[in-house]
Amino acid sequence: MPPTPGDSRAAANAAAVLRTVLTQGPIARSDIPKLCGLSPAAVSRQTTALLRAGLLRELRELPGPSATADPGAPGRPRIPLDLHTGPVGGPLAAGLHVGVPNSTFSLVDLRGRVPARRAFPHAGRSPDGLPAAIAGELARFLEEFDTGRPLLGLGAALGGWVRPADGTVVRHDALGWHGLPLAAELSQRLGLPVSVDNHARAIAHAEILFGRPEARSSLLHLFIGNVVDAAFGIEGTVHQGPGAAAGDVAHLPVPGSRTPCACGRTGCLQASVCDSVTGAEAVRRGIVPEPSVNLLVDAAATGDPRADRLLRERARTVGRAAALLLDVFNPAVMVVSELSSILQDCYLEEIRDAAGDPDRYGRRIVAPHAGPAVLPVAAATVLLAPLFRDPSRLT
Repeated sequence: MPPTPGDSRAAANAAAVLRTVLTQGPIARSDIPKLCGLSPAAVSRQTTALLRAGLLRELRELPGPSATADPGAPGRPRIPLDLHTGPVGGPLAAGLHVGVPNSTFSLVDLRGRVPARRAFPHAGRSPDGLPAAIAGELARFLEEFDTGRPLLGLGAALGGWVRPADGTVVRHDALGWHGLPLAAELSQRLGLPVSVDNHARAIAHAEILFGRPEARSSLLHLFIGNVVDAAFGIEGTVHQGPGAAAGDVAHLPVPGSRTPCACGRTGCLQASVCDSVTGAEAVRRGIVPEPSVNLLVDAAATGDPRADRLLRERARTVGRAAALLLDVFNPAVMVVSELSSILQDCYLEEIRDAAGDPDRYGRRIVAPHAGPAVLPVAAATVLLAPLFRDPSRLT
């Protein structure tokens, strides 16, 4: 008898099997029970349902010497299973990251790999007209890259205060969005299931699913962009807090910073390190012609010592803020999403050095596992993370 969708035990069992294959696959079906703690009969039921739903697939042979059972022993070959990421039939999730200057569209498979992505500039778009413009361009992107693979839906991520329960952007000052029912609007225009979350939480979910194993124990994520925010996860669950308002660190006081903030204080994290402030400082110093962190990073990469100096200053400020958060949360791993440190290890080292106490924190401060693809992957993970928690919704 197939499991009933929504049944909590069936959902937990299906999730255990799917996540075992995610972390260990390709893997023989007979090896799954001892890794996920289920009986062979329960694993057999769940793998059959997950195969039927198109989330798993059987491979021809298991790589390596364990491809078949012991040649001297009776029994069937050990048919390996893996997530269905094949170009024929493997499902995809669409991703949308809404930044301030532009949006990024992506297609992402069940292992967090990105076969297609595209940027969409926001220049000339009003806050009220931007959701419709994004939906229209995203629809064209999905049509262009439609290869017949099943599309599970759309995950959307952005900064600010986002309430994932109903897909509402409660407040995003930089975009001028307040109380915007983004999930409903995108779903209506695209005809797809849509899930929306804050981008700091989305990256935390992506690290837990696809990143370093220690992230599943405890994870602290700090996002540095036009918006600065954070997320904390423990035992695979990312904290939202009442009203999904957790993670607002814009006004975290940074030791040593005297930068004025719009709140009336000085030394607030966002006012000290956000992209718009850093870009404006780069223009003031004559490094770049317009306020763009991307141009600043490019200038540093071509050997401009002024650009390198400014990026190191920002990295040290981020590192001092990271130290405060590390002292409070003491996670197994801290992920910092900041453009220069994602692209160049020297700026990540600067963040680590400024955080101090290397014996205590060591190499726990890391860049996102997906590197420059962090936002396309994270956006789609807003849809994929609930699926890995409850794949019975598709079975």
